[in-house]
Amino acid sequence: MTTLDIRALCGIARHAGREILRIAETSFAIDTKDDNSPVTIADKTADEIIRQALATLSPDIPVLSEESAQTAYDIRKTWTRYWLVDPLDGTKEFIKKNGEYTVNIALMEKNSPAFGVIHVPTKDTCYFGGASHGALRIIGTGHPTPIRTRKPAPGETVVVAASRSHPDPNLQDFLRTLPPHRLLIAGSAYKFCLLAQGDIHLYPRFNPTMEWDTAAGQAIVEGAGGVFTTPDGAPFPYNKPSLRNGPFLARA
Repeated sequence: MTTLDIRALCGIARHAGREILRIAETSFAIDTKDDNSPVTIADKTADEIIRQALATLSPDIPVLSEESAQTAYDIRKTWTRYWLVDPLDGTKEFIKKNGEYTVNIALMEKNSPAFGVIHVPTKDTCYFGGASHGALRIIGTGHPTPIRTRKPAPGETVVVAASRSHPDPNLQDFLRTLPPHRLLIAGSAYKFCLLAQGDIHLYPRFNPTMEWDTAAGQAIVEGAGGVFTTPDGAPFPYNKPSLRNGPFLARA
């Protein structure tokens, strides 16, 4: 992937993010999807922007997005390369107007996140990277800055991320296995960015997510030197018959 491609991907995510911010200032309606999760015109508008831009950037690579019709497993199981997109991750945070929402775009290769982009609209910051690319951060139109995960120093309190809008009843059991720690509560895939730039040390998740919620974050965390696996240390699976995820651990 060339620098021009990366710049283009960040530009696509930033464009979607600017439109999300514009809609945030309007009296937008809130609808409910079949799974009882909320959806707004911001989700749908960002989805259209990203899908059209990716079709221009890479017309030969299919797109799987949360807000578009889902491709049947019999078709997508043959894909060796595809885009996995969450055009507005953290819709509940967007509705609450707390700023903790993101635009997620991942390039999947052989059912693994090879490269990811997470744009945080309210911070005008783009995080991007992958295991073979490292991880970087661009604030506004500035220059890319490398970022790295950071393990806790000896005796340092472990900082653990937890979801703001999705309480996890299994988290307390896991926390009891840790040394002294404190929780940092945040919404959306921004938690992966906090891990990648060394602000937190661990992000465990036991309640359900979807594949588009985690792919870009996994790529960036791995690019920043971190690890993303199932709780027992196995590789995290993608492009499953069901796109619902099981538990994961993301750590420095």
